[in-house]
Amino acid sequence: MTSEKRVVVIGGGLAGLRLAQRLGPAAAVTVLGEETHVPYNRVLLAEVLAGRYAPEVTALPTPGPALRRGVRAVRVDRSERAVHCDDGTVAAYDTLVLATGSNAVLPPLRGLFEPEGHTLPDGVHAFRTMDDCLALSEAVRPGVRVVVIGGGLLGVSAARALAARGAQVVLAQQGERLMERQLDTEASALLHTHLTSLGVEIHTECRVRGLLIEPSASPAFEARGSGGSAPGRGAAPAQRRVTGAELADGYRLDADLVVLACGVRPRTGLAQAAGLEIRKGIVVDDHLRTSDPDIHAIGDCAEHAGQVYGLAGAALEQADTLAAYLTGGPAQYTGTRALTRLTLTADGDRPLDLAAFGETTPLPGDDVVRLADATRRTYRKVVLRGDRLVGGVLLGELSTVGALARTWEGEESPHDLFHLLTDDGGH
Repeated sequence: MTSEKRVVVIGGGLAGLRLAQRLGPAAAVTVLGEETHVPYNRVLLAEVLAGRYAPEVTALPTPGPALRRGVRAVRVDRSERAVHCDDGTVAAYDTLVLATGSNAVLPPLRGLFEPEGHTLPDGVHAFRTMDDCLALSEAVRPGVRVVVIGGGLLGVSAARALAARGAQVVLAQQGERLMERQLDTEASALLHTHLTSLGVEIHTECRVRGLLIEPSASPAFEARGSGGSAPGRGAAPAQRRVTGAELADGYRLDADLVVLACGVRPRTGLAQAAGLEIRKGIVVDDHLRTSDPDIHAIGDCAEHAGQVYGLAGAALEQADTLAAYLTGGPAQYTGTRALTRLTLTADGDRPLDLAAFGETTPLPGDDVVRLADATRRTYRKVVLRGDRLVGGVLLGELSTVGALARTWEGEESPHDLFHLLTDDGGH
């Protein structure tokens, strides 16, 4: 690729910035970042919410003037090879890269929105962006009652962070166990015990069907009244404020705050409006090309071989592969073998580290090896298929996770499985 080639990247997150950095001077790169914040590492938002990190600690390296912050792409014109932005500017491209990420899933809860409305009630927060995190952080205080809806990775992270801030946290999970996509029954039970020890009340196999809403005074109106600028105009329209959540069995949970942590969905609106092929995400081939060969997609919005990863590791690998391809290399993307890691800590409490990779639920005929120590709160399990390591779960001490992951990623035979599962295996 010559320097005359114009590459426009829509999305100033991890994937888009990594691609811009990898391309460097090999192309004239423009990155359109919708958020006004300095680009940040979304993985660290829970630490910001817990009060352990300042927002600036999460900052990502930026590509300098190539990044246009606070600019939203509103339309892709494939015939003109141009991106139209909300500030009226147009960015012409030779190659377009969609790194639009994903949105928080807002469940169909009764009371969440008014008819034809799109504004969340006061006290209801998604947990996906820095703005979400800062708004929730400002609202939480010791003793406040919080209901977290969703017991996956996002919900567990939010519940732990809120508990660290002194909130009274109730976590409602529709599935039968926490983090059921990553953890097996035993590991999930240990996680359940750990969160309970932090004061989190957990309800599994329960569905939240609606929010309890009541009117509240309009903050904007109160501000005008206190300043005396608009006296005698009558009452402002009442705002809606959450007071609790109602479960499917009729049981009600009181709440000052409700956090929606029900997963994420790829952002595909621009691609769909442009006529690109969409399934779960924006469909791409092994060169991360969409159905238009001049347009590529990477990160949370991309679907490769039927898989949408939604993980930082996959986003970085896709960005690196695409940069190599665009600069003339033979690189092809063949998928990511993703490992999930999470550290759950609380002030004065020993942290609980967990990691999961591959297939953690065995198939008939698979062999399973487990090592557990309830006193030390450690649990290690690996799944073997023939002579191959196909997955594993570790909680507590993670010194062996590197060696296990390398064996799994390389599809090597584990010659000394006991060595890999014990502390010595990680060194």
